[in-house]
This record gives sequence, structure tokens and C-alpha cells, in this order.
Amino acid sequence: MSTQRTHYVTTTDGVTIGGTVHGQGPPLVFLQGVIGDGDLDFQALVPHLTGRFTCHLPSMRGRGLSGDHPDLSIGRQIEDVIEYLDSMQEPTGLVGWSGGANFGLAAAAQTDAVAAVAAIEPVANSQMDEQEQAALGGAVARAGELAAEGNLAAAMRAFADYPFNDDDIAAAEAAGYFEASARYAPKMLKLFQHLREHEGPLPDDPVVLGAISAPVQVLHGTDSRPFMTTSAQHVVDHAPNATTREMPGAGHAAPLTHPEALAEALTEFFSVAQQPV
Repeated sequence: MSTQRTHYVTTTDGVTIGGTVHGQGPPLVFLQGVIGDGDLDFQALVPHLTGRFTCHLPSMRGRGLSGDHPDLSIGRQIEDVIEYLDSMQEPTGLVGWSGGANFGLAAAAQTDAVAAVAAIEPVANSQMDEQEQAALGGAVARAGELAAEGNLAAAMRAFADYPFNDDDIAAAEAAGYFEASARYAPKMLKLFQHLREHEGPLPDDPVVLGAISAPVQVLHGTDSRPFMTTSAQHVVDHAPNATTREMPGAGHAAPLTHPEALAEALTEFFSVAQQPV
């Protein structure tokens, strides 16, 4: 018998945030990256965790089970995370991948509903030099061009050329990840537009990271872009209770390519971090 269920929260601006729920045990909320959706991003990972944890896979607004709204701003996305966490009614573990790791860190700085945070390759935008900014900007621009032509899967594949390595791309293509996430291309591009327009501190701001009291573990792949190692170190340098853990042989797409190793790391971290004080 399947133990999958759903959980819904209505935000203060009237959007329904929905997520599938799997397994039994202490709660973990998984925050997706900017390309896909909770179910897409963690479909290979979650089966390795459901024997130990209750895994929530909420969708960003405008994706999956969640309702849509024109406001996709960074601040609003973080508020969505906090409102979902508050609905759990107990301290909850957070697992975020890439952009979702950024949102998770920012949420942990604003609420005591977070027991611990596992940040899988967060992106420290403030640490980007001109070359790194150009690489990201070029990937977003190419994705925008392809999306405007109606080639949405190709748009997602083009953007992924920035954070993913060749093995990541091959695994994503084999899993049909870009085709499945294609419908979210306009939402991803809108999110980057909001990022450019954002005023105020970003999730990687030292003041934000310094406000996190919960334990943080930053996981990064040994075969990822050097900038991801820089980002991981930035978080550890500024979050008071943070450590790093390398994932040998993994690139940016560890939830897709190394689910068993990642599940082992998460189980070890949260089994300790979520113990009652």
C-alpha cells in the first residue's frame, strides 16, 4: 500500500502551496531547485529516506500542486517556505537544493520552526566575479531565447549547462528531466528577473546567514563547478553552526546522480540534528 499523501497550505496572499508527502518519521521538507519541481527533483532520492523520515515535497508557486500568482519574488518565495514550515507544528528539518538551498537558509534565519538545514550546493550570488556572472547570465539569456521560440525543454537544457557537468546532463536527459520540467521554463525565467530586481539582502548575505541558529550542513560535489565550493565555504564562514560535507564524484545534480550517497549523508546529519535536546 502506498503511503503517499498531500499537504496544502494557503499563504497570506491567497496562494495554495501543495506538496506530496511520503514515508513516516521525523519531518523533512525538501525545497526544489529553480528548474524543476519537488517531485521531479527528489524522485530518485526520497525512496531512500521514507523508512526513516516523513518527506514533504512542496512545489514552488506556479508549479506542481501549487497555485499560481504573478508575485514570484525572492522574498515571497521565502515567505511561502516559512508558512509551509509553520503548518507542520513542530521543528522540521529542511533540505534545499541549489536555489532551494538559498531559500531554506533564508527561512531558517527568520523562524524557529527549523530544526536543522541541509543545503545541497547553495549559490552565493554575492561571491560571483565577472566571469561567473557572465556564465550565469549567458545561460539565462540562451534559455530565454529558446523559450521565446517555444523550445521549452531545450531552454531548460541550455540553462542547465551552467550549473551541471556532463554527467549531470546525461543523467538528467536519461531521466527525462528537461522534458518534464519544460512547462516551468517561464516560471524559472521570471524568477531570475525577480532576482535581478531584488532589493535588500539576498539569502547568502552574511547578516542573513549569521542569524541562523539551527545546525547547517552544506553538501557539495567534488566534481561540481569551483564556484560551488566557494559558495559552500561562504555559507560555512558566516552561518554560526555550519559544517561541510563533500560528495565524492558528484556534480551539482547530486539528487539526480547520487541519491543513495546523498540519502546516507542526510540520514546521518538529521538523525543527530533532530534529536530532542
